[in-house]
Amino acid sequence: MTTEDTAPRVTRRRIRTRANLLDAAFAVFAAKGFGRVSIEEVCEAAGYSRGAFYSNFATLDELFFALYQERADLIADQVAGALALDGPDLDVPAAVDRVTGVLLLDRDWLLVKTDFLVHAARDPAVARTLLEHRARLRGAIRDRLARARGHARLPAVLGDLDGAAHAVVAAYDGVTTQLLLDKDIERARAWLGQLLTALLSDSGDTTV
Repeated sequence: MTTEDTAPRVTRRRIRTRANLLDAAFAVFAAKGFGRVSIEEVCEAAGYSRGAFYSNFATLDELFFALYQERADLIADQVAGALALDGPDLDVPAAVDRVTGVLLLDRDWLLVKTDFLVHAARDPAVARTLLEHRARLRGAIRDRLARARGHARLPAVLGDLDGAAHAVVAAYDGVTTQLLLDKDIERARAWLGQLLTALLSDSGDTTV
C-alpha cells in the first residue's frame, strides 16, 4: 500500500480525533470552567492520550479558541442564513422569528463563551481575535440590512447600518446574560424576538 493510499485514512482519523477532543472539552469546560481544567481531564473525557491531544493542539488555550471559533462561526452562519430568505424586502418580524428560532441559545455554550470573554479581557491577543469574530457577526447583520435598503427603513436613533448591527449584537448579549441566571430558554427567545423587532422596526423617525 502506498503513502497516497494511507494518507486520506489518517487525515479522516485525525479530523475525528480533533472533533472528539473539542466535544469532550466543551463538556468539561461547561461543567468546571476554563482555568480549572487540565489537559489530562480533556484527554480522559475524550478517551485519548496526551499524544493525541498534542498532535492536534499545542496548548489548552489553543483548543479553547478552536472551540470558541467553531461555535462563533455557527452563530454567524445561523444569523446570515436566517436573514437571507426574504429577497430584497425585509420583513422584520418574520426575519426576527427565523433568527431567534434557529439561534444557538445553549446554556452550556453561554457558560463557555463567558469564560472565553473573561479570558480574552486579560489577554490582548485573544481579545483581538474575539473582536474579529464579533465583527463578522455584525457584518452578516449589516450586509443583510444593506440589501434591504430602499425596501425597509430603520429607526433613525440607530444612526446607520453599523449602529443597527451593534444594537442587534448588544441585544443578544443582554438576553443571553439573563439566560445564564434564570435558565429560561423559551423566555429568552421570546424576549430577544420582541427586543429585536422593536429595535429594527420603524416607529416614525427613520433612516435608510
